[in-house]
Amino acid sequence: MVIAKEPRPGRVKTRLTPPYTPRQAAALAEAALRDTLAAVAAAPAARRVLALLGEPGPWLPAGYDVVPQRGNGLAERLAHAFDDALAACPAPAVLIGMDTPQVTPGLLSEAGRLLGEHDVVVGPAADGGFWLLGQRGPDPALRSGLLAGVPMSRSDTGALLLRRIREAGLRAALLPELTDVDTAADARAVAARAPSSRFAAALAALGADVPA
Repeated sequence: MVIAKEPRPGRVKTRLTPPYTPRQAAALAEAALRDTLAAVAAAPAARRVLALLGEPGPWLPAGYDVVPQRGNGLAERLAHAFDDALAACPAPAVLIGMDTPQVTPGLLSEAGRLLGEHDVVVGPAADGGFWLLGQRGPDPALRSGLLAGVPMSRSDTGALLLRRIREAGLRAALLPELTDVDTAADARAVAARAPSSRFAAALAALGADVPA
């Protein structure tokens, strides 16, 4: 599963503005989303779902089921994304956002493999959050219990989620840490890590147009 916003100027990646304009930030968001969707498409999966806030565009490849995001706040939207996906396909599920365009099919495959031996898989993010959450079972109580009340977009979000997992007595595995693209510095770091990505190309194309 990918949870994402339609890459519209002024609606996505607002922390990139400045130095980028809203249109430039949206172009970077679209490139990141394309990279993410391509990585998911290349990873083994029984079903691929895009939980979308907004409308699909030409950036959406074939092979995805699109469901609207539901809920108030990110924690609720994440829980509902699991609910909606697993209602149609009750199997181990992995959810990522559109903020880590350096993700690879190999990392996603590893998340799926780890769910064969663990209840939960978490991909920690450099800002203290998480870039991936995988759950082995379709139990709605498990999903709600993990995410309900966990504050999002904070430096301790990942730590609080891991504490919730430990307190529930669940077997957890960690993936490598990745960097979310939230700031211009993040964008440069991610592009350097994934130089052949669409995101890196989009950032390079904007370089000359960004004011010093």
